[in-house]
Amino acid sequence: MTQVNNVTVAVDGLQVSAVLGDEIATPFVTSGVSATTTLGSATAFPGVGVAADGEQVIAFVGTVIITPFVITGTEGTVAVGTVTVPNTDVSATGNTATGAVGTATFAPFVITGVEATGAAGTPTTFNLGHTTDDVASDALLTELGSVLVAGGVTSSVPVTGVVGTIGLGDEGASGNISTAVTGLSATVSLGLFRVVTVHANGVVGTGEVGTLKVQSSINLGAVATFTTVEGSTLVTVNHNEHGAQNDDALTISETSFGTGVYTDLVTLLNGDFIITKINDSTYNITIPSASPHSVVAGGEANLEYEVRPGLDEVVGGFGWGAGTWGRNGWNEPASVSAESKLRIWKHDNFGEDLIFNVRGGGIFYWDAGQGLNVRAKSIQFYTSNAPTVANQVLVSDRDRHVIAVGTNAIGSTTLDPLLVRFSSQESPFDWTPTATNTAGDLRIGNGSEIVQAVETRREILLITDSSVHSMQFIGPPFTFGITQLSNQTTIRGSNAAVAVGDSVFWMGVDRFYAYDGRVQPLPCSVRDHVFRDFNELQANKVYAGSNAAFGEVFWFYPSTAGTENDRYVVYNYEQGIWYFGNLERTAWLDRGINQFPIATTSYSNTEYPSALYDHERGSDADGEAITAFIESAPIDIGDGDNFAFIRRMVPDVSFVNSETGATKEATLTLKAQRFPGSGFTTSKAITVTDTTEQNHTRLRGRSFGLRIESDNLGVAWRLGSPRLEVQPDGKR
Repeated sequence: MTQVNNVTVAVDGLQVSAVLGDEIATPFVTSGVSATTTLGSATAFPGVGVAADGEQVIAFVGTVIITPFVITGTEGTVAVGTVTVPNTDVSATGNTATGAVGTATFAPFVITGVEATGAAGTPTTFNLGHTTDDVASDALLTELGSVLVAGGVTSSVPVTGVVGTIGLGDEGASGNISTAVTGLSATVSLGLFRVVTVHANGVVGTGEVGTLKVQSSINLGAVATFTTVEGSTLVTVNHNEHGAQNDDALTISETSFGTGVYTDLVTLLNGDFIITKINDSTYNITIPSASPHSVVAGGEANLEYEVRPGLDEVVGGFGWGAGTWGRNGWNEPASVSAESKLRIWKHDNFGEDLIFNVRGGGIFYWDAGQGLNVRAKSIQFYTSNAPTVANQVLVSDRDRHVIAVGTNAIGSTTLDPLLVRFSSQESPFDWTPTATNTAGDLRIGNGSEIVQAVETRREILLITDSSVHSMQFIGPPFTFGITQLSNQTTIRGSNAAVAVGDSVFWMGVDRFYAYDGRVQPLPCSVRDHVFRDFNELQANKVYAGSNAAFGEVFWFYPSTAGTENDRYVVYNYEQGIWYFGNLERTAWLDRGINQFPIATTSYSNTEYPSALYDHERGSDADGEAITAFIESAPIDIGDGDNFAFIRRMVPDVSFVNSETGATKEATLTLKAQRFPGSGFTTSKAITVTDTTEQNHTRLRGRSFGLRIESDNLGVAWRLGSPRLEVQPDGKR
């Protein structure tokens, strides 16, 4: 005989306690009203005390097997069974309870509108606890007695402040648990025998076992088990439709093989792992040391799949050679059309919080109040009506709306590349338009895709692949309005535009553009140099930035010889001049909350991969001298018809802000060219210091070039306006 735990039931703010006898017992429900009980006979069992509406009713239970009773409305009856365990079906909604006493097996009960937590017990016990904040604010507890459930598996399903449904299966190891969570946007169904608890950290999904799509379409709801071999570090995880790929990251926690069972193996399985995919249902992980036990498809755990890494290099097409080597399982075709799979993140601040998304993916929200140790969560965790997919998310600082650009319409999961949706004002989680909020949507009528949205101080510029539109806050009832500014424009990629005040500069397919109230092409003296040495396949890596301290905007872009951004071109909008150079940077953030601009290198950088750099900080590169130079294009003297002779140069070089003790000198080189296209044929290198007044030279040609450079440690130099003494030298 098995002793059954105490049962405490909270009804209408009153506490009802019952101590049940041996064998199998089931709980009862009272509705807070008077109750009567018909008692059995023969063998005496412990008493059952029932408190109803302040009146005490005492019952002593009869022979062999006790059965529960149900009190409904104003009158309750009890039927006492014999030998076998009766079936009880209890439905409690609000303050009303009804029940029917059956036979043989346990049937489900339902609790609606309460806060509940539950934990499945050991192989021979299924204990389910519920706490209820009742009318009298007394926290009360209900527990169910001994039942063999789920083949000896412990499951835990937390439900907070939402509607919960719990179903108990029959006595013989069936034990399904089904919990519906409303407000957390997740539905989890746990299956038979070995049951997996779902812990969707960072993201939430909706669905049922086998179909739940969470974190980059990874299925967290399916049943998962472990297969190990004693003496081996290789573990096979069986997880149907797991959705993971090679090299995806996985965190395993709360592993269990039953209370006190295989605790040494549990310690090895809890941790962070990298997945080696076998197929859609299984993958391998490597534990820190050899498994002390052999297990076949056993255990349970919380599985947290990280948002999988995206491609950092575009590879066009499908089939052999497309995508990253080893990304899929053996004999599985590449499924990427790489142009649309390059991993690009967009982000913005909502106050101190951060809202961001991967291009073409879901939106995430990080709450600064939770601290740095708490990860960002899918916006679906906070609300079910937010966009599920977007190309870009940003915040309109002027009116505090969160804006999703290139997103799905309400009631759809398909991305519309020309659709713009915005949340209600001051609320990043209210996206359903109503008569009392400012949420809504708009759709661009020109172009095939909104490539980038750029916010200025007075508007948001929406740049499509063939047009430019202005989105401005106009107030109720429409909230925002859109005006087309131009067409027949282009843009290189989703990071190719940058705002400076109320102006926007961007790189097009074969030219540059500027907007300062009107859209116009930007004259560029180095246009051919840039676009004739440009990797078209990696064009979406182009990154635009501003350097406000020096009046510059620039673009980092990939050359034909590289797959990462290894070139840059700069437009100085204060002086109206262009210059270019070689430097690998994949992203840029101008100074603001930071004292200096910050830029990054690529993951594939052989010297400093994924490094952050301060720019405009000192004169050296982290303690090493920089070989810095400026070189001009050929400069005609007069019309270039006559030869000219340079006799003397007065340099204008400043070494202000150089470090104390630095060798303050630079090399200034004059070069002469006789004919266009012939190249510089003669040159004269001059060492210039902070005391140099002039230098005599002898150079002859139709045009000249100037180069100044220095590689001395701690030297800061600045070129002013050097002067040349030139005299005509004939036409030969």
